[in-house]
Amino acid sequence: MWFNNNGSVNNMATVKIYSTPWCTFCRMAKDFFKEHNVTYTEYDVSVDEKSRAEMLERSKQSGVPVIDIDGELVIGFDKSRVFTLLGIK
Repeated sequence: MWFNNNGSVNNMATVKIYSTPWCTFCRMAKDFFKEHNVTYTEYDVSVDEKSRAEMLERSKQSGVPVIDIDGELVIGFDKSRVFTLLGIK
């Protein structure tokens, strides 16, 4: 990954977010990713049974968001952990 002049990161990490459309913390996480130019793939677990099963298997819980950054899971929107895993200063 490398940083822009404005301090945001152009992320080479693989980022996935398991979310639902009505989840406030999911929206906060996606807004954070957009603000920092982080490319991510979103999985709507309210309609995508395969992704919901994958999330449940990996995280052992049903709350969202579950964020996967290069295989490291973040349960909920733990901004400081996301900053650390993405290398954002």
